[in-house]
Amino acid sequence: MFQLRKKVFLKEVVTADQLGQPCPPIYRVAAMAVFQNPLSGKFSEDLSELFEIGGALGKDLAAEAIRQLNGDPVSYGKAAIVGINGDLEQGGAVIHPRLGAPMRAAAGGGEAVIPSNAKLGAPGCEIDLPLGHKDNPWSFDHFDTMTLNIPDAPKPDEIVLCLAYADGGRPIPRCGKGPINT
Repeated sequence: MFQLRKKVFLKEVVTADQLGQPCPPIYRVAAMAVFQNPLSGKFSEDLSELFEIGGALGKDLAAEAIRQLNGDPVSYGKAAIVGINGDLEQGGAVIHPRLGAPMRAAAGGGEAVIPSNAKLGAPGCEIDLPLGHKDNPWSFDHFDTMTLNIPDAPKPDEIVLCLAYADGGRPIPRCGKGPINT
């Protein structure tokens, strides 16, 4: 079993681009969990304990994040911040092997790889969580980022697990619809 310290949810409703041009509302919701890193301060070949934590937290966090959207989820992403007594690979262990299945299940499927990011950090550090279309990895309109942080996390022996969903792409996208054949 793992020790969960807290959950944090961030809900954004984007109604204009950065220049103020109005757009239909786009809801983006991030769910974050702060938990004790059971492998903090030690090297381990076996990271399976962290695989299980990612899967267990993923189901609960994903369901709550999607409940807070205004529409069906069309894009998603995941990230982890590992406290400085941990190892970057521990962040990967939380977000890769078991987190994807509950995220896809909550979103009603997902053919595309879930974009991800992991880093080591001190309390309050930010992470850029990438978003991408859940079914079409080439949907330029849905390449986006949420910058996340929790002021008091991660402590040196903690990990912050982050996942996010959006019910739309970027506001007023104008970069094209996919790869350009040259």
